[in-house]
Amino acid sequence: MNVPILRTMKKVPGGMMVVPLILGAIINTFIPQSLNIGGFTTSLFKDSAMPLIALFLFIMGSQIRYNQARRPLAKGAVSLLSKFFVGLIITLVVGYFFGNKGIFGISTMALMAAFACNNTGLYVALAEEYGDADDQGASTIISLSAGAFFTMLALGASGLADFPIMSIVAVIIPIIIGFVIGNLDEEFRKFLGSGKHILTPFFSFALGTGMNFADIIHSGLPGVCLGVAVVFITGFVNYYIHAIFWEKKAVNFAIGTTAGNQLATPIAVVAADSALAPYLTSATTQIAASIIVSAILCPFMVGYLDKRLKKKQLKKQN
Repeated sequence: MNVPILRTMKKVPGGMMVVPLILGAIINTFIPQSLNIGGFTTSLFKDSAMPLIALFLFIMGSQIRYNQARRPLAKGAVSLLSKFFVGLIITLVVGYFFGNKGIFGISTMALMAAFACNNTGLYVALAEEYGDADDQGASTIISLSAGAFFTMLALGASGLADFPIMSIVAVIIPIIIGFVIGNLDEEFRKFLGSGKHILTPFFSFALGTGMNFADIIHSGLPGVCLGVAVVFITGFVNYYIHAIFWEKKAVNFAIGTTAGNQLATPIAVVAADSALAPYLTSATTQIAASIIVSAILCPFMVGYLDKRLKKKQLKKQN
């Protein structure tokens, strides 16, 4: 008996990422205790997201040739900056007119945290499916958006003396080591490249186990709207900016997500500026909703844009 699991997953836009992620979220929502039995089971299916994504970045670093590094680094920098400045502009405008309480029940803290940082794991999965080596290499720069620093910077919070230099260094080191090894040994580079495909469903499932569909209910309509706004605003801005400098590619929409680690950002921001404490609870639930909504919606949009671009190319050829 042969059940076409892999073929079925590939029919779903971003299926190698989306299907395991949703499955992990379902299990964590309804039977979370099954993921906490310990041993290899918990290590692989619940606690593996960060090390597996780190390994993926290591592999991506190894695939960047030193004489071809300029393009992926430039594309990654454009994506990183477009993501940050879109969030910054929206946050500053809302803050100017409505103050820290924000608009429609969404505080400026929640806005910046949701908009500023994208889900690196989801991006690399979509880049692997819809992009090329340049897009995959761009993830090495895009991954630097992780953490609370950009949110704190944009909000002008106090405590910036504790600039998380080591957090950024910790992200870069696996990439640099992979880059060095891949350029020193061509055979090692090919060996590492052959293993990248197997990582995606495993770290996707582990990312899903950190999500709970109940968060969407708790956040209400504002949280859902925040996630939808992140997907379409940051996704399309980056999509069209890349079209100006390079070409239209569906994968450039893939930064339209909210990073999972942004759940910890409100706590870090409030620790730096206690004036934002009244918005801590609402911001946390809304960011959680944005993480889930964007992780599900963004891959479908990338898949839709990819099909649309391919149809246009076929029409031009005919």
